[in-house]
Amino acid sequence: MENELSKAERTRQFIIERTSPVFNKKGYAGTSLSDLTEATGLTKGSIYGNFKNKEEVAAEVFEYNSGKVRKQIQERIQRATSYHDKLLVYAQVYHSFTRGDFIPGGCPILNTAVDADDTNPLLKDKAARAVIRWKNGIENLIKAGIEAGELKPDINTTETALSMIALIEGGIMISKVTDSPANLDIVLASVHNLVDSLKL
Repeated sequence: MENELSKAERTRQFIIERTSPVFNKKGYAGTSLSDLTEATGLTKGSIYGNFKNKEEVAAEVFEYNSGKVRKQIQERIQRATSYHDKLLVYAQVYHSFTRGDFIPGGCPILNTAVDADDTNPLLKDKAARAVIRWKNGIENLIKAGIEAGELKPDINTTETALSMIALIEGGIMISKVTDSPANLDIVLASVHNLVDSLKL
């Protein structure tokens, strides 16, 4: 029984990994069942034997994709030696978005938020939770930086965190729609300036 469960889990993970770039590029509405069978090499019955429906696959794929981005950010934050540099990690990681190092299709939070805004409450909730988690992560770094005496004590942490997120996601959106990585670079320079302004 244990082996059967582990095989089922492996199959689920295989489906998630193989369909992750498809959902991230095409979105929930744009991804068809034939896209899923083509990406996995599995039958419709195999996919729906492991997931209730396409929405459940999309939800798990979002967690998988956003988790990959989060892991990349956390690893770089841990290596950074100052809170200023830790905050800059967000701009550095998203800078790679248009340069081939990022997950296929770009930022899963932006893609899912736009795709599911008025059409899919489950995916919209997933994206919202990811934004809140991101905001809280930035706020916690700023607070720790203040306590360590590295950052100004009067920083509005919520305003700063939301501004950083809005700049990064807005820059990605502008870069994608204009096919110009240079536009993202300009916006990320503003993020850099914002973080610089926090230093004592």
